[in-house]
Amino acid sequence: MAKRVHQVWKGNNIFFVGGRLIFGPDARSLLVTLLLLIVPVIIFCVFVARHLRHEFSSYNAGYAIMIVAILFTIHVLVLLLFTSARDPGIVPRNLHPPEEEFRYDTSASVEVGGRQTPSLQFPRTKEVMVNGLPVRVKYCDTCMLYRPPRCSHCSICNNCVERFDHHCPWVGQCIGMRNYRFFFFFVSSATLLCIYVFSICALYIKILMDDHHGTVWKALKESPAAVVLMVYCFISLWFVGGLTGFHLYLISTNQTTYENFRYRADNRINVYDRGCLNNFFEVFCTEVKPSKNNFRALVQDEPQRPPMPTTRDAETEDVGGDDRRMKVEDDLDIGGDLLKISQRHNIEDIEADIRSRGSDGGPHHNLSEADSVLGSDRRNPNPNNQSDTRHSSWGRSGSWEIANEGSFSTPKEGYQ
Repeated sequence: MAKRVHQVWKGNNIFFVGGRLIFGPDARSLLVTLLLLIVPVIIFCVFVARHLRHEFSSYNAGYAIMIVAILFTIHVLVLLLFTSARDPGIVPRNLHPPEEEFRYDTSASVEVGGRQTPSLQFPRTKEVMVNGLPVRVKYCDTCMLYRPPRCSHCSICNNCVERFDHHCPWVGQCIGMRNYRFFFFFVSSATLLCIYVFSICALYIKILMDDHHGTVWKALKESPAAVVLMVYCFISLWFVGGLTGFHLYLISTNQTTYENFRYRADNRINVYDRGCLNNFFEVFCTEVKPSKNNFRALVQDEPQRPPMPTTRDAETEDVGGDDRRMKVEDDLDIGGDLLKISQRHNIEDIEADIRSRGSDGGPHHNLSEADSVLGSDRRNPNPNNQSDTRHSSWGRSGSWEIANEGSFSTPKEGYQ
């Protein structure tokens, strides 16, 4: 049975609802965040907002305090879900390195079979143009791809994420191109919720002071829950409020948290800064790009591809080449022997021709010369013991011509 993408996913993500929801490996920390949000709101509604229902006589405005708190909490939880349960901008990893980027490096060659074999090298970085300025991008060994600009590999999720900002343990997810907007809304909304709860608790203590005509201490004793909530909201405000202010600065300068901490001391030119208004427009008003991953799609079987040549393959190829060269040399030796045999047959034909001419009264020195030639050839039946140098060349007619130096004469010279 064919599996789906989320079932064979190589990252460290956790999937729910058949791949519709994607979380980071630390998704359990999300439960802590939910408790930190829901429990204080429940305490607020029970011990503070409930007593304020009839404090405002006009149109029962006291009920609005509780309704606003509940609706605002639901709004924050929805933003938290959008932040932590969606694809942050994961770049699909390759199954194989991009072959067009391979190159041979002769400086890093290896000795194979007595000769230098260049090794395959892969450029670790390359430059791309962003807003007319060169930007160096790195190669990711895990995802086997060149990361797009502003992309980084998250070691926790084990994925390359576009416009990577940081990995947030409070939401259990990477913050990237597709969920940064919701993350900022979540943090800023949590800040407003803290301010709202803190303000209503302070108002409730003020009402207690007016009703009992007492001091602050007496009012605090009347509602200890309001005091605890005020302290909790004050501490939380430093965290979520400071985070909101920091990300407002990052948005205005078009930076990410990763870039701010990594390149702060380098004094690099920010090639992504388009001006404050355009930077805010880019974050809040542009359309969120669709995910590049279909986690519910069926996995397609990839056809087998030949492996890349390795040093061992080169060595095997070299040995095979030596065998082929030896075979060619053996074939040439056999061909040479056959030529020698055919040459002897030609000389015997010449001897018969000379004898026939000698019977007609021709000069006898030609016969003796031929006999000397034949005698020298017969005295040396083994061609390896000859001191004569043989030269062979392939003629235009496609046949071999043998030229011998010394006592071995060609048929043409036998007639002279």
